[in-house]
Amino acid sequence: MKPNLTLCAATVAIVLGLQLFKLGPIPGSHDLLHTSEILQVTGAVGPESLAFDPNGDGPYTGVADGRILKWDQNDRLWTDFAVTTSQRKECVRPFAPELEHVCGRPLGLRFHKQTGDLYIADAYLGLQVVGPAGGLASQVVKEVEGQRLRFTNDMDIDEQKDVIYFTDSSTIFHRRQFMSSILNGDKTGRLLRYNISSQEVTVLLRGLAFANGVALSKDHSFVLVAETTNCRILRLWLHGPNAGYTDIFTELPGFPDNIRRNSKGEFWVALHAKRGLFAKWLVSNTWAGKSLLKLPLDFKRLHSLLVGGKAHATAIKLSEKGEVLQVLEDCEGRSMRFISEVEEKDGKLWIGSVLMPFLGIYNL
Repeated sequence: MKPNLTLCAATVAIVLGLQLFKLGPIPGSHDLLHTSEILQVTGAVGPESLAFDPNGDGPYTGVADGRILKWDQNDRLWTDFAVTTSQRKECVRPFAPELEHVCGRPLGLRFHKQTGDLYIADAYLGLQVVGPAGGLASQVVKEVEGQRLRFTNDMDIDEQKDVIYFTDSSTIFHRRQFMSSILNGDKTGRLLRYNISSQEVTVLLRGLAFANGVALSKDHSFVLVAETTNCRILRLWLHGPNAGYTDIFTELPGFPDNIRRNSKGEFWVALHAKRGLFAKWLVSNTWAGKSLLKLPLDFKRLHSLLVGGKAHATAIKLSEKGEVLQVLEDCEGRSMRFISEVEEKDGKLWIGSVLMPFLGIYNL
């Protein structure tokens, strides 16, 4: 048997064997997210990030067809708020990954509390901004160090210093290739800082394995960045005696997406999925991931292998020191699945998902 065929056959055997191991609940977790109220995003898919404007209205969310929608709490309906490109003639299907580079794919959303402007991390079109009235967003950052941003993902804003911290998940792979980024062991992700006044961009961290969610601490002394492939969150100290130093804030039992701070200074982390035995082995052995990508498996099957074969949801609350305070799950994926963000507001958790056609609202 040829070496490549042998490798593929071995990979298949391992995959089939390890699928016998099911993902159990995280010790100490509460299987309660299935009680969440489901809020359909009519005619759309993938409300990845959620943001409330300075007046408390919303949430606003970016969806897979490139639009940014606003939830009208009084009329209980979604309205179009903004887009990141005017080239939308072909953008008629709720989910068309092959057109994301044309239609845009808004991911992380953050409001500048002083100006009311909404900043948008568009995976393909870079960092953008739109005013309080919405409409067509304008370009803020589209290239860094002479190269176009390839996978802009998330951000947080320091209004005091008028800077934005944002992530570029990969300099090689686009968003629709995120499985390839993980399985290839890609470590080209970056954390960057944009100065709104000077319009200067600085690369703060390089070599990240799928740089994802971003969140500032309450006192703005450090910024957190999720490293999805490595299932951990890094902390970059911005001020104080440790300024410029990076350490591991916490290790996680799954693949983190966005990070959002609550009013107490605690952090909610959404796990796209828990990491099972096979996924742990896979991301630790890049040769296996690369071999898996050579097999005739579509995205759905590859994704299923990585997430343990069953849809589920996990939200983790961390202290300012990185200690686990609370874990909420929907172990069977009865309501919530593949969540991307958890935003705490007025005693409720608003929960987004990059893959589902709805978001969840969980009462604390």
